[in-house]
Amino acid sequence: MPKDINAYRELVQEPWGRIFYDLAYKQLGIPESPRLKILDFGSGFGVCADYYAKWHDVTAIEPNTEMLAQRLITNSYEQIKGDIAALRHFKGEFDIVICHNVLEYARNKEEIFEALAGAVKPGGLLSVVKHNLYGRIMAAAVFDNDPEKAMNLYNDIDSDKSSTFGDRYLYSNENLLAWADKHNLAAKAHYGMRAFYALGQNNDAKHCDNWYEKMLALEYKLGSVDEFRQVAYFNHFIFSGTIQST
Repeated sequence: MPKDINAYRELVQEPWGRIFYDLAYKQLGIPESPRLKILDFGSGFGVCADYYAKWHDVTAIEPNTEMLAQRLITNSYEQIKGDIAALRHFKGEFDIVICHNVLEYARNKEEIFEALAGAVKPGGLLSVVKHNLYGRIMAAAVFDNDPEKAMNLYNDIDSDKSSTFGDRYLYSNENLLAWADKHNLAAKAHYGMRAFYALGQNNDAKHCDNWYEKMLALEYKLGSVDEFRQVAYFNHFIFSGTIQST
């Protein structure tokens, strides 16, 4: 993990950073038309917001001033500097709500999830990407070559919580699914992300187009296979909002 915001900004431009976003786009499968209303909560550098703003009306919310100063603005979208207070202003307004790798850094996870669910239109989608414990253990053992760190993570999930963005607290898939059920969202899809692409340390190979396209296809193909999903660094859940009967 990069030690500062500038290093993280550089990482998202590398093949092993870009592939996360391309994989998320493929898994979400949002078409270019019709024009939709999309909310990106915890938008960071605005990578997703800027990408979808080519075809859709996008609102992005991000509290980090340093990240906002370096955000992508090749397309037009509304950027709000804020947190859950800003999120709560939106009630049932968005066709798609995105929250990728955000809840780990908040203590009030369910409170934020409730606000996210409340922003989704009936029949709309909520996309949540979260850190996955077993994937974190795999990365510690293989990528970091640190079996002690991997064992500590297995024994105590809070043992590796220092990051660029502050303390990080993992939460389980069961928690997430329970919150969704409580707030009238149904699980539509569940994928693994980064099962393979960051484990190999030969970064020269990752700059080849051939590697990128084949690795993206592999991650996408096996992202819904449970054995690989369980050890992927991230899990991606897509929920659909309940359409109320009239």
